[in-house]
Amino acid sequence: MQHPLTRRGFLRQSTLAGLAAGTFSLGVLGANDRIRLGIMGVNGRGSDLARGFARFSDAEVAMICDVDERALAKGQQAGSTAGRPAPETVRDFRRILDAPSVDALVIAAPDHWHAPATILACAAGKHVYVEKPVSHNAREGELAVAAARKFHRVVQVGTQRRSQPRIREAIEQVRGGAIGTVRFARGWYTNARGSIGRGRSVPVPAWLEWELWQGPAPERPFRDNIVHYHWHWFWHWGTGELGNNGIHALDLCRWGLGVTFPRRVTSGGGRYHFDDDQESPDTHVATFDFGDRAISWEGRSCQRHGYEGSQFGAAFYGDRGTLVTDGAAYTIFDAEDKPGPKVAGSGDDGPHLRNFLDCIRSGQRPNADIEEGHQSTALCHLGNIAWRVGRTLNCDPQTGRILGDRPAARLWSREYRRGWEPKV
Repeated sequence: MQHPLTRRGFLRQSTLAGLAAGTFSLGVLGANDRIRLGIMGVNGRGSDLARGFARFSDAEVAMICDVDERALAKGQQAGSTAGRPAPETVRDFRRILDAPSVDALVIAAPDHWHAPATILACAAGKHVYVEKPVSHNAREGELAVAAARKFHRVVQVGTQRRSQPRIREAIEQVRGGAIGTVRFARGWYTNARGSIGRGRSVPVPAWLEWELWQGPAPERPFRDNIVHYHWHWFWHWGTGELGNNGIHALDLCRWGLGVTFPRRVTSGGGRYHFDDDQESPDTHVATFDFGDRAISWEGRSCQRHGYEGSQFGAAFYGDRGTLVTDGAAYTIFDAEDKPGPKVAGSGDDGPHLRNFLDCIRSGQRPNADIEEGHQSTALCHLGNIAWRVGRTLNCDPQTGRILGDRPAARLWSREYRRGWEPKV
């Protein structure tokens, strides 16, 4: 059955599915039943997730979806397991939501799809694994949390460090007083990206369903420097480097400090290295003030030297020492700045995927529950908004919402293609 590209018609149908989902308790799967998954977006990260889930004997990748027909075979191969049928391939993720035998949707599509697809999947009775950031804008994140709670779905966010044993141990050290009272944390990400150039209006490639790729975002003409990666740097679809990679570090910082929403946000930087179409900054510093604690994040997309000898990390500065994370490892420095041994760990996604599957069976909230994901993603949105409007934001520390600044507050949400407005 083919659906027109409208959310409204699907939502009428999914309301019935949501009512049925109310009778679906989270623990009804038997010990020998496989959890069947559909993967949305397999050009990159989605194929990694398909491969990861396919390793588990109690899970099955049943469907693969991508709007790029060239990616389907790659995703199908990644999700295949010896002795099982190859995953079905579809172009429209709503075929996954229509399938009563599929238990969960895995979302690895571009940022502007993350929350709308999460909300629709919850309403259709599916559990969700959604890649970071959880939303294109903060209002979507609020709605995604509401959808998970309303329809009693497990929603795990792809901030996989929440499940890595050594990182969990590091956060326990920070919160347990190993480095004393911690008032400040820093996150960073550095890279050496090239220019995205000036896009040209060209015909949509035959292999791409451009209308489906855009989905809930207001329609824009196709240009040759958007798909498949450069969309990250356009506000219409992406969230810049802060939402792309900064979310991982900010999530660790917020977790370690035990904070939720800030009371004040400042942001600076610019697009300095290239004169091209990129709208988001290549050099970006954002600071989040929580009253008695603070977090700073620095991203440099065109200069790769990072802090603490690492291109990515998060560090916590206490009055009796410092703890620095590096990938899946960490090091503690004492009050005299003498380093202890590096505690090495594995960056494997397996524990995070396992946690998602286990929570579907048990009904427990996962390590990276959607509410935690929304709170961390909101920092990214606030940092970007402060940069875009060029001034400090004052926020409600209970909700994160922007106070006393209408132009900035308008960026808490966005416009949608007619009929695709997310609702719970």
